[in-house]
Amino acid sequence: MVSKIFSHDDHVRGYWLTKSDATLIHWEDGKLAVVEQNACAPKSYKHHVIQEFRELIESDPEILQGFTEMFDTLQDTGAVDSYTKMLAVFDVVLGEAPIFKNNTMVAFPILAVVIGPMATSAGFRMFSHPRVNAMIKKMLDTWYQYLSSPLSRYVLNDGPTGWFGPAASHIFPNFASTFICDPFAPYHGFQSWEDFFVRRFRPGVRPVHFPEDDSIVTSACESSVFRIEHNVKDVAQFWLKGHPYSVLRMLNHDPLSLQFVGGTVYQAFLSALEYHRWHSPVNGTVVKTVVVPGTYYLEAIGLMDDPGLPRKTPGPDPRRLNRSQDCMAMVAARCLIFIQADNPAIGLMCFVGIGDDILGPF
Repeated sequence: MVSKIFSHDDHVRGYWLTKSDATLIHWEDGKLAVVEQNACAPKSYKHHVIQEFRELIESDPEILQGFTEMFDTLQDTGAVDSYTKMLAVFDVVLGEAPIFKNNTMVAFPILAVVIGPMATSAGFRMFSHPRVNAMIKKMLDTWYQYLSSPLSRYVLNDGPTGWFGPAASHIFPNFASTFICDPFAPYHGFQSWEDFFVRRFRPGVRPVHFPEDDSIVTSACESSVFRIEHNVKDVAQFWLKGHPYSVLRMLNHDPLSLQFVGGTVYQAFLSALEYHRWHSPVNGTVVKTVVVPGTYYLEAIGLMDDPGLPRKTPGPDPRRLNRSQDCMAMVAARCLIFIQADNPAIGLMCFVGIGDDILGPF
């Protein structure tokens, strides 16, 4: 596996979102144009889960107030300026697969819509709300089903925005010799967008160095280093400046979590263009797996009164996103895989896979 350190700008965005507010707003305008083109009547959606989402918002006074307030706070800073437009765009997104557009690509379309609203105080209340997160998971499950179907393969082509087109080939040189595929078959032999996204390396492409050396902990995936923290505490107030890690929060107060107090956290971030499979970082035995229901779009800055980091536009803000990555390890939906390493000097370790809106359900 390969770990690397990106620049501040690349590290945060990692091709998940556009690199400017203007292109993000242009993308939103395009989605709203599709909504108008479909000429749907109010409350008429292609996906039933979006109708459920609207009913949740409008049947609960607290949630209705929160979703209204989070958009009102932004005051005309984006094309999607209400929860009704948000839901309409979600309805479009659930029937699409991401196209390749290099620096103007939106691989996280749902995040692209809520990146502004979620940074408000109302956004923090809503995206930490259990009922809202349960609905978001249901929506993401619906999108995952589409991305796992043959209908999503239409973006796997050699056109200007295709994943095998000229621009993508510049980013993915030697694709056919790097990944298991059939370049002569339709869609390179991939059965769905998801099948393409979690593509496998050909044997020998990413060899693990010193595989028999049990003293080495390798990177679990092809990723960028975000943070390494030593001597982590049992319970830390992660909302304070610097967001210290809390072992108990990160591991969901699992009975095994106390064994990690005083240990080390290594956190890495994947780009949309990187290899999306995970491998054991040590030789050992999996002793326990736990799926932790959590949040999906909760930004740490919502917990903080920090006038030095104003949020007035819906576009990507690397300062805020950077400061939320470590917090996500403690509040986001995640999967815990406890591994007893063969090397007693390493002992019990835990791999934490943090959820997002492209990888589907755990």
